[in-house]
Amino acid sequence: MSQRIIIDTDPGVDDAIALWLALASPELDVLGVTVVAGNVALKDTVRNACKIVALSGKTTPVFAGAPGPLVREQVYGKYAHIGAFKNELVPDSDLQPQAEHAVDFLVRTLRQAAEDNSPITVCAIGPMTNIALALGMHPDVARGIKHIVTMSCAFTALGHRVPWAEFNVYADPHAAEKVFNSGVPLIIMPLDMTFQALISKDDIEALKQDGGLPGESVAALLNAFDRSDLNRFGREGGPVHDATTLAWLLQPGLFEGQSARVGVEISGKTAGYTYADFWNKLATPPNATVMQKVDEYGFFSLMRRIFSRYGNHPDDVQA
Repeated sequence: MSQRIIIDTDPGVDDAIALWLALASPELDVLGVTVVAGNVALKDTVRNACKIVALSGKTTPVFAGAPGPLVREQVYGKYAHIGAFKNELVPDSDLQPQAEHAVDFLVRTLRQAAEDNSPITVCAIGPMTNIALALGMHPDVARGIKHIVTMSCAFTALGHRVPWAEFNVYADPHAAEKVFNSGVPLIIMPLDMTFQALISKDDIEALKQDGGLPGESVAALLNAFDRSDLNRFGREGGPVHDATTLAWLLQPGLFEGQSARVGVEISGKTAGYTYADFWNKLATPPNATVMQKVDEYGFFSLMRRIFSRYGNHPDDVQA
C-alpha cells in the first residue's frame, strides 16, 4: 500500500528534484503539493510548482499558501532575483493552482485523516509557515500527521544563507518553533547530513540522458544554478538537500540518525539558530530523529533509478 503524503514546498531547484522523485514513485501517494513563499516570492513558487507537476505527467493538485512568515520580515533564497524558472529550464504549462488555500487543504485533509485514524506523512521542504498555521488553527490537525519529514536545521554545519542558520528555519523561525513543539514526530534532514551527498557531473549527465523531460530539466537547473563549493566541501559536486526527504521515505536504510530534542532561537541576531540536545542535557524528551549520515552512492543510485521511470526505461531494481 502506498504511503500517503503531502509535500509542503517553496520550489527551488532541490524542491523540484524532490517533487519529481515523489511523483515518479508509486510507493508514494502524493495527495497534494502545498506551496509557501521562500526561495522566491509566492507567485513564483506556485508557478514553479505547477510547471514541475505538469512536467511529471501527473495531475496532483497544487495549493497556494502563505505569502510570508508568521512574524519576521520576509527573506528570500540566494536566487530570489531569478523569480520563476525560465521556460528553457522547466517548460511552461497551463496547470493552475486550486482555488482552495493551502492551509485550508492541510486542515481539511489532516483532520479527516485524524478522524479516520489514518495519519498522513507531511514532507516539509520549505519554510514551515503553512504547517504552523494549520496546527494553530486546529490543534487536532496534529493527530492526522504520522510524522513530519523536514529538510531543515544545521547543528555542526554552518548555515547556507546566513552563518548561523539553515534557510528554511531562518525564513520563519516562529513557524519552526510551532512545528517543533507540536508533538508530531519529526524526521530532520539537516545540513550536517545533506552536505555529505554531493551530486557529480556524471550523475547529472545520467539524469539528463535517462530521466526523460524531468531529467533534462534537472540537468538544466543544476547547470544554471551551480551549488558546488570546492573550498567548503573539499571536493567536486553540490548538495541536493530537499531530495533527501523523499529518499528517506523511499529507502530509509540509506540514512543513520539519532534522537534528540530540537529547538530554535526565534529572536535576536541569531534568529533561526537550531540546537539538538543529543545527550539529554536539558532533561526534556526527544521530539525528533536527526539524520547524521547518508549513503551517498546509494542515494544517487536511487535517484537515477527513479528518474529512469520518466525515460520509460525498465526499472529492473526496485527502489
